[in-house]
Amino acid sequence: MSISQYQIFVKAVEQGSFTKAAAQLGFTQSGVSHAISALEGELGLTLLHRDRSGISLTADGRQLLPYLQEMCNLQHRMEETAKDLKGMDTGLVRVGTFTSVSVQWMPHILKDFRQLYPHIDFEILPGDYGQIEEWIAQGRVDCGFLRLPTMRQLDGFLLHRDQLMVLLPPDHPLADRTVFPRKALEQYPFIQLEEGGDYEIGAVLDKLRVKPRVQYTVKEDQTLLAMVSNGLGISIMPELMTHHSPYPVVLLPLEQPFYRSIGLCLKDRSSCSLSTRRFMEHVKGWVAAHPGACSTEE
Repeated sequence: MSISQYQIFVKAVEQGSFTKAAAQLGFTQSGVSHAISALEGELGLTLLHRDRSGISLTADGRQLLPYLQEMCNLQHRMEETAKDLKGMDTGLVRVGTFTSVSVQWMPHILKDFRQLYPHIDFEILPGDYGQIEEWIAQGRVDCGFLRLPTMRQLDGFLLHRDQLMVLLPPDHPLADRTVFPRKALEQYPFIQLEEGGDYEIGAVLDKLRVKPRVQYTVKEDQTLLAMVSNGLGISIMPELMTHHSPYPVVLLPLEQPFYRSIGLCLKDRSSCSLSTRRFMEHVKGWVAAHPGACSTEE
């Protein structure tokens, strides 16, 4: 058995497909299949179910997966530490990130970082807050963007306080107000993100003690923005998610301001690689130097 077999197996499970894993790793589909079959043969266990819809873990595969993930993570840490010891500005930084940071910040951050450290590579894993926290705790990512405070005890720092704003279509009767009245949240059709994507908004509504007239529930941020823009209702969204929206909307603060605190976190700063430390410091400096990227005011 080899570490490459473990890495191929873990990637296949993450992707849910031999073909997708092969594309990610630069292998052929048959090469991925052969490596996993060889691993199963050496272990004497069937780790994956295979069918036309893809692959899924067997009961034995589910039990062994955490150990194989940990071995891959240890290999990654060993390689990064060796590069640090040699004083090399190279490495692989694995970053967990949620949608608004992925879209609004990451392309600019990575472009600027690449000019300083052209030999440091990245693996970007999109997820929600809970997934990113778990990935950090498990060592699946080296660091991740999260809402603070986190549920788990993680090391990190605050980057930005992102104000939650009421979204209105441009022709809404309250669009010319300076703040949005609390009670008006109950007077107009409300568009919400599906369960799991609107934790912050639900908390705000609970604190305000209002029950909006939820008329639509949608899955994606851009769908919500398009629907508000077309006059189908109002909503509440963190300001960063609306930045450079292709759909015209009006943003109004609530009478009582609410924020989500965006931070960059990792499991243990004292043991992270030099490339990860360089990236985190670069992110901190970039956000401080680009306030226009954090709000709709340019």
